Amino acid sequence: MRKLGIGIASFLLMSCGASIKSNFTEQLKPLTLENKVAFLDLEHKVPETAKKIGNAKFGDSGFSTDCDFNTNLINARKLARANGANIVKVTEKTEPSIFGSSCYRIKVDFYYYEGNLSQMSQYQMQIN
Repeated sequence: MRKLGIGIASFLLMSCGASIKSNFTEQLKPLTLENKVAFLDLEHKVPETAKKIGNAKFGDSGFSTDCDFNTNLINARKLARANGANIVKVTEKTEPSIFGSSCYRIKVDFYYYEGNLSQMSQYQMQIN
């Protein structure tokens, strides 16, 4: 009985976050917290010399609660850092709706860029 309770609690905790599916064609050296990661929204351009190393899809697990746009980007930044990417480019964005999901669903591409990230036009994350 105790194992069943632990299993149900684990399922509920894991199902509260957005579902994340990622694919990396190349894994580079992980970035440190000091390394900047740029966020490019739909309207921002990826530098021509940036190298695409992967992509990810952030969706709704059915019971997701912590899945707003900025939270998805924070999770994308963690994934980017772990795989050596310093640019997260949003390629698709679906906003929450009353008749659909209560989550932002986004698709992102991950890039590595050797240039100056601070000179790029990029999305400024709003932390509450």
